[in-house]
Amino acid sequence: MGDEPGGVAYRIEDLAHRSGATVRTIRAYQDRGLLPRPERRGRANVYADAHLARLRQIADLLDRGYTLASIKELLEAWDAGRGLGGILGLVAEVGGPWTDEEAARVSRAELDERFGGSPDDAAVADAVELGVLEPVPGEEDVFLVPSPQELSAAVELYTAGVPLSAISCHLRELRGQVEHIASRFLEFTAEHVFARYLGEHPPSDAEAAEAASLVRRLRPLAQQTVDAELARAMRLFATRHLSRHLSAGSPPEQLEDGRTVEVAAGTMRAVERLVGTEHVSAFITAAAERELQARTLDRLAANGLHHDIIDEIP
Repeated sequence: MGDEPGGVAYRIEDLAHRSGATVRTIRAYQDRGLLPRPERRGRANVYADAHLARLRQIADLLDRGYTLASIKELLEAWDAGRGLGGILGLVAEVGGPWTDEEAARVSRAELDERFGGSPDDAAVADAVELGVLEPVPGEEDVFLVPSPQELSAAVELYTAGVPLSAISCHLRELRGQVEHIASRFLEFTAEHVFARYLGEHPPSDAEAAEAASLVRRLRPLAQQTVDAELARAMRLFATRHLSRHLSAGSPPEQLEDGRTVEVAAGTMRAVERLVGTEHVSAFITAAAERELQARTLDRLAANGLHHDIIDEIP
């Protein structure tokens, strides 16, 4: 990465100003081999546009979560002629939006109106901490909403009677569980799909482009799978929850032949877990019939034994 003839020459202070890095950071990058040394012209060190481009690449990779060690390896591969375009394309694909939802803006007055009309500074602070709201620099009482759907869900819950503090606590708990699901999905795909691209050395441009294409194809699968499983689980547990609450103070269970029988709530829950909610009535009917038959047999046997004893008395 050398200077181009006729290119712009920067002092280190100018390079720092244009790149957004500090002078100290630039020198640290040089010491670690991330940034080539400047050209010496007389008594001055001179930097070129290539240095500025390299600093911007490093900043972009840092923003995407890469460590300085991994960035150095990527840049060394590029300097060795292996190319960095494919890698940066893969990085952009992974670091890009994972949803079609577009962020929106909302004022503090609009927020207060949507949540009952009364200002609640603690709730707003919670929302900012959770990333549901992001303050807009230079615009007081204006927020960016990364997920309008998430904010709308909070509004609906609040309107239904859920306190804002409870909504925040629920989101914190839910976020930890969802992050665990995301982590497991990434481990699963890394093991079975992306292992061949995650070797000891950065992938070639062609391999990186292929991996980026796979990311585009597989990206919606996580949400589709979670949506389907969430719908299944919600139906299952909502049915059980409703049945449990209805049976706690409900009249006796009515059997298929119209008769009724007293069943304890705990027994009802055990039967539901055993045979499913839709089969509770049939199960209790069968169990009751079996009990009646057993008692009839016991009574007949007892009567028969009684007569045998009477006959044997002299």
